[in-house]
Amino acid sequence: MATERSAVEARDVTKIFGHGPDAVRALDNVSIRIRENEFFTLLGPSGCGKTTLLRLIAGLELPTEGEILLEGERVGHLPPNRRLVNTVFQSYALFPHMTVRQNIAFGLEMRGVDRATIGPTVAEMLQLVQLSGYENRRPSQLSGGQQQRVALARALANHPKVLLLDEPLSALDLKLRQGMREELKNLQQKTGITFVFVTHDQEEALTMSDRIAVMDRGQIQQLGDPHEIYEQPVNRFVADFIGDTNFIRARVSSLSNGQARCRSGSGLEFDCSAIGSARAGGEVTLALRPEKIRLGKAERSAGAGKVVHATYVGTDTNYVVELGDASQLDVRVQNALDGHARFRVGDLVAIDVPAGAARMLVD
Repeated sequence: MATERSAVEARDVTKIFGHGPDAVRALDNVSIRIRENEFFTLLGPSGCGKTTLLRLIAGLELPTEGEILLEGERVGHLPPNRRLVNTVFQSYALFPHMTVRQNIAFGLEMRGVDRATIGPTVAEMLQLVQLSGYENRRPSQLSGGQQQRVALARALANHPKVLLLDEPLSALDLKLRQGMREELKNLQQKTGITFVFVTHDQEEALTMSDRIAVMDRGQIQQLGDPHEIYEQPVNRFVADFIGDTNFIRARVSSLSNGQARCRSGSGLEFDCSAIGSARAGGEVTLALRPEKIRLGKAERSAGAGKVVHATYVGTDTNYVVELGDASQLDVRVQNALDGHARFRVGDLVAIDVPAGAARMLVD
């Protein structure tokens, strides 16, 4: 479990590239606190500022405003090689002419570590990333996943306080990427090093992270653990970026003790927690995950939806259900024990939304 001590802090950090009308505000007054020993992920689309923030922590860029702290100390004056961080890049950046052993030892040699220490450290790192026996191979003789492990071993050899990972799995195929997620999480737990991981892949973030900062347009939209980010998105951007979501316009029928009953144009009713700006009679936007919706056989057409599309995806079937006002809902249903989908295109279905399944959003 992550401690409460800070490994990294950004305080009111702004980063602007360029000048005048061509200037780009990559980060806009960002403040964040990353705890010691946690797996922390910066998640967002391309151009949201996540890699810029990582480069500021590494010292590869300097903030236009604000400051970066490592273990409570301001590091704006320190060059990258004097910060207690190491970075693993998407491209791995291995030296092709060096062996695995030489690649891992390189950073230690640059720091002047004595040879008697380098050998055992390299052996320890090879064992940690499960590459013992590969020390004399060159990068071209390794698979993509093995090269990634060498890059990790090299970064970990110096025992950094913080390891920065800039989309390190994006070049791997799906199966290998899924395997490396588990290995990265295990490595972080074994070493106790703070990992700051940058990705645009929501599944990577949800499966590996202790906490996630969702970013867009240079700002942090939401910060929380994976369950909070997925189940309790604070706005439309987060709800849309993390997973699949139905967005429904509805009118608040009643409010009581922080709970709201809402009704959509199609006649569906939703019971959910109210946000501060909600007013009886007012319109709101609801977010509803496809897997939260229950479908049943409809006895009559009144109030029922019609299945207009069905896609079998193995464990589940994804349905598109058309409602009475011509709006549509995406619905995900786990397949039956016999593996067959329960509904076919054209079937009338009853729609049930359990209390609390919908999330009211800030517009």
